[in-house]
Amino acid sequence: MRPITEVAGELGLSPSDLRPYRGEALKVPVATVRSLAAGPRRGKIVLVSAMTPTKHGEGKTVTSIAVAMALRRAGYGAVVCLRQPSLGPVFGIKGGAAGGGEATVEPAETINLGLTGDLDAIAAAHNLIAALFDNHIFQGNALGIDPTIRLWPRTLDVEDRSLRQVVTSAQGGPREPPQPGTFVIAAASEITAILGLSQDYADLKERIGRVLLGFRKTGEPVRVRDLKASGAAAALLRFALEPNLLQARDGTPALIHGGPFANIAHGTCSRLAIELAQSTADYCVVEAGFATDLGAEKFVDIVGRLAGLDVAGAVLVATLRGLRYHGGVPDERDALPDPAAIGRGLSNLEQHVSNLRTLGIEPVVVANRFPGDTAEELALLRRFCEERNLAYAESTAFVEGAPGAADVAARVVEVCARGGHSRPLYTASTSIEAAIETIVRQIYGGAGVTIAPPAQETLGMLRRIQEAEGPVCVAKTPLSLSDDPAVRGRPTGFVPTVRRFSRSAGAGFTVAYLGEIQTMPGLPRRPLSEQIDLTAEGRVIGLL
Repeated sequence: MRPITEVAGELGLSPSDLRPYRGEALKVPVATVRSLAAGPRRGKIVLVSAMTPTKHGEGKTVTSIAVAMALRRAGYGAVVCLRQPSLGPVFGIKGGAAGGGEATVEPAETINLGLTGDLDAIAAAHNLIAALFDNHIFQGNALGIDPTIRLWPRTLDVEDRSLRQVVTSAQGGPREPPQPGTFVIAAASEITAILGLSQDYADLKERIGRVLLGFRKTGEPVRVRDLKASGAAAALLRFALEPNLLQARDGTPALIHGGPFANIAHGTCSRLAIELAQSTADYCVVEAGFATDLGAEKFVDIVGRLAGLDVAGAVLVATLRGLRYHGGVPDERDALPDPAAIGRGLSNLEQHVSNLRTLGIEPVVVANRFPGDTAEELALLRRFCEERNLAYAESTAFVEGAPGAADVAARVVEVCARGGHSRPLYTASTSIEAAIETIVRQIYGGAGVTIAPPAQETLGMLRRIQEAEGPVCVAKTPLSLSDDPAVRGRPTGFVPTVRRFSRSAGAGFTVAYLGEIQTMPGLPRRPLSEQIDLTAEGRVIGLL
């Protein structure tokens, strides 16, 4: 690993402008980011997305890191921008999010085990607000809050299904009666989304102040600012708002900051990290959560719209394993060659290509290679791309690092040179119902949408308090283009149902839930934490 100050110097950042963290990472002050972002931004955004993933994932993080490494190896200034890993998946079923093989960000243990404590600060700010809300009611309830309506849960950055539904004040008296409550994982906290979208401290505090907590008995909304809690919560996030500068294993600069859920939030790194990368490098490689139907659409319609970010090109990650799966092969056989299944599964990839082009983004289709992939199957994928005038490349970065993504980087440069521009699906004035309909028809391939009566009622309430505006963030399964995780391939004619709405007033978007979405995941039968250990020398082992 290079000295981290040397990595900063490559971006033109002076050590005097940075805040060191254990010699492994640097915090970049918000004032530094804002000063650089006010100048010319030469960096082209390369958005990394994927086909509909299997439960194994298709390798977006590895590919994102490798593309940045390969671009830098080719002589370009490049930065990879990633979300911070949540401890839930690290100890649960998916493992860490620092890449893999020869395409990792380092030090992986630090990154996967909390990094600079940003998610801890988010959890503290979130739970402070919850405590102040309850305390206000206990201390006399001067605001006249209706204690039976509580929109603000508590949070924890560990998967714990027993906390999905809880009872608070179980031993309380008349002033503190028992109340039903919930927990969400820290990545699902609205504070995480707010941190990822805030451009400076004033914006952060104002957004926190707008957060909806409940209602007065008169029907008026209660917000964080009504409790005079905005400043204290923002103070806890003072350093968490600063982007984290680290490096890939070959010394390529990496900004790892923010970690919003890719379902109920926008699922990408912070706008500050992206603006910093654009201001200091030629290419800003940004990983978007899940596939194009969730990650790419939300990046363009939420993040790009808010921050004025323009995507120059995309990397669309595909695997033969994923194509076989979407071609109908059982999960236990998706590693075995099956050209016929590949042919059927390409329909899923075709929808994702269409999605990116609908968003104004030209993709490079990347075959993330695995040892069992056959030449015959790869030829089918290559022919698919040739017939649609798509740039195509193969990646062996997991095994070879930057050299294994050299062709991908070359295709990325070619696509970005075409001068394309991303464009939102709908305008800022589009109604919530029309926005959802547009997303379902144009991105998911559905035939329309139904809004259940309880969701209609919530929408009416949001209109009454003037919160039914801004972009829509659809929460649905990432395992299908539809709202049913069991439906593979490229389904058509389906009509999903919006079961409920919630308002992220501070983040500035409305969440529409298609199906059951868990905001507090549970641990698997054999969690990955069982293999993580600390040696007598203080070295962490067993992290994936």
